[in-house]
Amino acid sequence: MRRGRSFWGSFWLLLGVLYFTVPLLATAEFSLRAGPGRYTFSSYLTILEDPQFRASFQLSLGLALETIVLTLALLVPTAYWVHLRLPRLRPVVDFLSILPFVVPPIVLVVGLLAVYRGAPEFFIGTPQVLVAGYVILTMPYVYRSLDVGLRAVDIRTLTEAAQSLGANWRQVLLWVILPNIRAAVLSGGLLTLTIVMGEFTMANVMLFYTFPVYMNYIGETHATPAAALTLISFTITWAAMLGILFLERQLGGRQVQIGGAR
Repeated sequence: MRRGRSFWGSFWLLLGVLYFTVPLLATAEFSLRAGPGRYTFSSYLTILEDPQFRASFQLSLGLALETIVLTLALLVPTAYWVHLRLPRLRPVVDFLSILPFVVPPIVLVVGLLAVYRGAPEFFIGTPQVLVAGYVILTMPYVYRSLDVGLRAVDIRTLTEAAQSLGANWRQVLLWVILPNIRAAVLSGGLLTLTIVMGEFTMANVMLFYTFPVYMNYIGETHATPAAALTLISFTITWAAMLGILFLERQLGGRQVQIGGAR
């Protein structure tokens, strides 16, 4: 019985590995193809030396960092206060946090354009207007990550202990709560990074040349460079996901000390 279970477990594991790796290997083989029986890295060099690649990547990375800062600044205090003082509102906040799942990005961007129609030109005419939409898109993932992190620690005891030592609310949040949920905060930040680096609809409708828009252009106009760019994008995404796993292993479970006690 054990040998049978071990065989089928190994079989399904191998099948899953092949399901994910075979398309990647095929894409990698095509991206290196330079002719019949010839393989070079010219497609990768074409992408990496393209000024539009660097400009679009830097733009999306900058928007991702702005979205991370704004999203955490809004959701960390909100999630903390809901868990500490307003537990009855937790179902309401949970429901609001998943609303972006049911609103298509194309509908969201049309709504944002209508809302910000009279906004100043320095805001509506710059890529920073995308941050407003990206915060909404990433809210379900960031809030869930923070919610899990706050549930894993006794925030009430930590808050009362810190206040008994003379800490105000800002000090409690920055010096006590954040260090205890840093793995959740970093996970939410990395998830935000991957979402923003792959969001196409909003940027395309608003006519901003972000990294996903550049990927779409390369896919329509080039062959092997498009495959190379796909693998580069895939590598960035997986690097972020591996960063989440590493940070959760390194930081998850650690707690700060208050008054000499862990």
